[in-house]
Amino acid sequence: MFIIFLQFSENKAQAIDYMQVHNQWIQRGFDDKVFLMVGSLQPNLGGSILAHGESRQAIENRVSEDPFVVKNIVTAEIFEIDPKKTDERLNFLLHQEG
Repeated sequence: MFIIFLQFSENKAQAIDYMQVHNQWIQRGFDDKVFLMVGSLQPNLGGSILAHGESRQAIENRVSEDPFVVKNIVTAEIFEIDPKKTDERLNFLLHQEG
């Protein structure tokens, strides 16, 4: 499982120009069943993604294709989590190889 932080860079003002293609990139992540959640970092610091079901290399490749990353609107940090215990609603996160 991965938590990805997309923090705005000095090019934040360009976000509006690439929002549509960024949102299409996000939708592909959901369509591919890799993204579980996306949300904003508050207050207005960027975004976050909870991802699951791919290897670290595949996640890194996917993130590198985000138009916000390509245009240096955000910088991406990827944190890998190896879940050990979950609420039963999240048991699907346990023991998954990526």
